[in-house]
Amino acid sequence: MSPARPRADRRWPRPAPALLGLLALWAGVGVAWLAGALPSSAWTLAGAAIAALVLVDGVRLLRRAPPEGARRMPDTWPVGVETAVTLAFDDVPAPLRVDVFDLHPGAWRVHGLPRRLELHPGLATSVEYRLTPDRRGDATFDRVQLRLQSPWRLLTRDVVVGTPRAVRVYPNFAPLAKFAMFSAEQASRLVGAHVQRRRGEGTDFHQMREYRVGDSMRQIDWKATARTRRLISREYQDERNQQLVLMLDTGRRMLARDDAMSHFDHVLDASLVVAWLALRQGDAVGLLASGGEAAWVPPQRGATAIERLLRATYALQPRPVATDFLAAATEIALRQRRRSLVMLVTNLRDEDMDDVLAAVQLLRRRHMVCVASLREAALDATLAREVDDLPGALTVAATAQYLERRAAAHEALRSHGVRVLDVTTDALPAALVDTYLAIKRAGAL
Repeated sequence: MSPARPRADRRWPRPAPALLGLLALWAGVGVAWLAGALPSSAWTLAGAAIAALVLVDGVRLLRRAPPEGARRMPDTWPVGVETAVTLAFDDVPAPLRVDVFDLHPGAWRVHGLPRRLELHPGLATSVEYRLTPDRRGDATFDRVQLRLQSPWRLLTRDVVVGTPRAVRVYPNFAPLAKFAMFSAEQASRLVGAHVQRRRGEGTDFHQMREYRVGDSMRQIDWKATARTRRLISREYQDERNQQLVLMLDTGRRMLARDDAMSHFDHVLDASLVVAWLALRQGDAVGLLASGGEAAWVPPQRGATAIERLLRATYALQPRPVATDFLAAATEIALRQRRRSLVMLVTNLRDEDMDDVLAAVQLLRRRHMVCVASLREAALDATLAREVDDLPGALTVAATAQYLERRAAAHEALRSHGVRVLDVTTDALPAALVDTYLAIKRAGAL
C-alpha cells in the first residue's frame, strides 16, 4: 500500500449478529403483545430503543476513519514456495475491532487469512500470513479489505484501503542460491550428475605445478624442469568461453503434468540449473523459446547472465499449439553464427519426427545438437502395474506400443549423430548437466 494514505472505498453499515439478536428479541416482544401478555407500548418502546441504539452506533461507526498501514512483501516471488506477507496498521484514535482480508491473487494458496485484530490508540499492529504462488508470471495484489465493527458491535462496515501492487513470480531459484555455496563440480553432484575427476586434461592452460605420480610425459615442461631442477608439469583445464543455447519447446507437448507443475515448469527449472553451471564454467549461455510464447536471449557470460535469463523467461507459458521445430532451428541458425551446443528440450512423439529431423539436420551444419525428450512418469507406472482384467491389459499394451514408437523415433535421431536423452522430469536436471559436462570434458565442442 502506498504511504500517501489513499482515500478508502467506503460502504454503508450492515447488521451484525448482535443486532440480529436484538431484532429477534423485539420479534419475541411482538409475539407476546399479540398473545396479550404485554401491552402494545412495550413493543413500540422496544423498537424505538433498538432504533436509537442502531442510529447512535451507526453514526459513531461512520465517523471512524479506517486504519492505514503498509503491506510488506518481496517484489519477486518463487513459484511453488510459501512466502510471508505482513500487513502493518498504524495506531488509531479509539479502540477498533477489524476483520482483515488481503485481496491477493485469488488462485494462490493462503494460510492465515482472514484475521480479526484489536487496534488500540498509540499502538501499531501487524499481522502476517503466508501465500504460495501457483503460476509464474506477473501478478497483482489488489487493495486490502477491512470489516470495521461499531463500538456496540451492532453494525459492521466494509472498507477497502490502500493501492494495488504488482509483483513478479519467477521460477524457483532456491536451488541456484544453494549451488552458489559450492563449486561447479560439487553443484553438479548435488543435482545427481556423475562427474568423473581427471588429472591435468583439457585444452586451456591452467597452471604449472610439481610433477605428480600418474602425470603423463606430455605434461612435463622440460624448460621449467631445467630451471628449477625438479620435474614440473603443466596442468590444463576444460576450454572456457564456449557457447550453450537452450532451445525450449513452449507448445502443446509442455502442457502435460506429472504433479502440480507442468512439464514446462520442470524444463525451465532444469534449464536454469544447467545454465548456471555453464556460466560457472566460464561459458556463455543463451536461450530460445518457441512454439507457444517466444523469447530469445543471446549467449552471454558473467554473473548477470542468469538474471537476464530469469527476466526473459519468468512469464513464459506453454500454449496448446503445435511447435514448428524447423522454424525454431532456422531462427537459431540465423541468430547464432558461432558454433554452440544446442540443447532442445521437448516431449518427442513419432508424429513429430519429420519436422524434428529436418530441424536437427539444419542445426548440425554448424552446431552440436542434443535432444532431451521428456517421458511422462505415468507411463512407467502403467507398465509396472499388475494386470488382472481386460481393460488393464489393453491399457498396458497401448502404453507399451506408444513407448516402442517413441524409442524408434529416438533411435532415428541417434542414427544421425544426435545425442538423445529419454528422461522423466525428475531426472532431467542431472541428465542435462551430465551431457553438458561430458561434451565439454571430451573437447567435442
